[in-house]
Amino acid sequence: MTDTDARTDTETGGGTSAVPDLGPQARIVARLAAAVPDERLADPTPCPGTTVGALLGHVAGLSLAFRDAARKDLGPTTDSAPDPSAPTLAPGWREDLPRVLDELAEAWRDPAARTGMTRAGGVDLPGEIAGLVAVDELVVHGWDLARATGQSYAPDPAALAAAHDFLLASAAEEDRGGVFGPVVPVPDDAPLLDRAIGLSGRDPGWTP
Repeated sequence: MTDTDARTDTETGGGTSAVPDLGPQARIVARLAAAVPDERLADPTPCPGTTVGALLGHVAGLSLAFRDAARKDLGPTTDSAPDPSAPTLAPGWREDLPRVLDELAEAWRDPAARTGMTRAGGVDLPGEIAGLVAVDELVVHGWDLARATGQSYAPDPAALAAAHDFLLASAAEEDRGGVFGPVVPVPDDAPLLDRAIGLSGRDPGWTP
């Protein structure tokens, strides 16, 4: 799939959506999660104070929230700010997480998801921006999970490009709203993934 193929035309504005198809990246995250053995759930991750299990719980919660944000189904899942260090995994998470990731991707394939306003994490925001936040979450937390569990990681190219551009724009803002840590300097000629991870406030060289 090319970057062009991965992007979906919106019904309004006559342009091309900046939000790529979340399906390829969602499947990558699902594969990473499926490969995590139970004995690694208490391991640390690049998110300070967050275990692998808590990170997986966070991914499950954000997937529900941004699925419902795409559907404009506002309520308990979209109204509260997430705490990555707090979530616990439900007993059936190995079956539930890939299903919810699929539902997330499918919800954002609807052009209506990218129009108008919606809400996620208790914040009202344009649908297009909410979609980009969802892409960024999948790309960055995919890296977190892979790095914490010693897995190789090659994100979907379209999702990575969109996440990088979103993070680059946020880096220019004086107040990043506490969502990201301070930018970690990365050489301009570093791989795009490393540059995105640095922009997210993480050290691309992090190891457990």
